[in-house]
Amino acid sequence: MNNLIKEQENELIQWLESKIEAKKNSPFFIAIDGRCASGKTTLAASLMNHFKDRVTLLHMDDYYLRMEQRTPERYAAPGENVDHERFLEQVLIPASQNQDYISQIMLCPDLILDEPKIYSPSQVMIIEGSYSFHPSLFDYYDVSLFLDIGPETQMQRIIQRNGEMKAKQFRDRWIPLEEKYIASLKPYEKADRVLISE
Repeated sequence: MNNLIKEQENELIQWLESKIEAKKNSPFFIAIDGRCASGKTTLAASLMNHFKDRVTLLHMDDYYLRMEQRTPERYAAPGENVDHERFLEQVLIPASQNQDYISQIMLCPDLILDEPKIYSPSQVMIIEGSYSFHPSLFDYYDVSLFLDIGPETQMQRIIQRNGEMKAKQFRDRWIPLEEKYIASLKPYEKADRVLISE
């Protein structure tokens, strides 16, 4: 896991396993929210590696807004720059009832919806990405993890990961939207655990 020592990683996994064991007959939902470049994807990949064939990973980045949703009014509201409505209707509601759900992700850079695919829920369902704690989604989760990171380390990682040109786009557009969401809705206060990335 990203910048978690082995003891923390093992303890977190043991804690999750105990929670999952207590909920045997329906999918167990783990949400991973947090600041950009805080290690959400790395943490999700580590959990995927542990749970193996028991797990499905879903990315909030696959639920960009459709073009007709991209209005100034929507972007002005905190946490509204993802299509949480579609994620709720297509994925969370049916999967939480142990029913087949639809995966229909946004294809970039064309910004069109992929063909819908039908899946059965796994024992463990991981939802990873900024805005996954949106109020319309949060009550469906069994465990919520929030990853935090300082601004200097955050930009260093974004530059290393995406390059200087993309980093400017993150700094000027995506990080301010994310910070508005965090400041307004305080998702870290709802998390079962807050993990600090250094």
